[in-house]
Amino acid sequence: MIEGAKTTGTDRIELYTESFAHQYSLGNKKGIQPYVAAAVLANELELGINAGHDLSLENIEYFHQNIPNLLEVSIGHALISEALYLGLDNVINMYLNKLK
Repeated sequence: MIEGAKTTGTDRIELYTESFAHQYSLGNKKGIQPYVAAAVLANELELGINAGHDLSLENIEYFHQNIPNLLEVSIGHALISEALYLGLDNVINMYLNKLK
């Protein structure tokens, strides 16, 4: 699919991270391997990489550390859910710290 995306003239792909998040919550850090492989291929094809779905304060740092050239993450659902308990300003700063 990544190679197909390149042929359409797109400049970015988005990695759907539900499977990673599920595996990570089970303690299986190897669940990131297909995402790393996808990112490497996207980088080789000069495609930007976004990611989203089920990324949270619990798993985003590990994901970010392992995905080369990750440009953007979609974390709206988790961010708002966590903000209900911790406050929006706090949660935004927590995410920013994990993505440094």
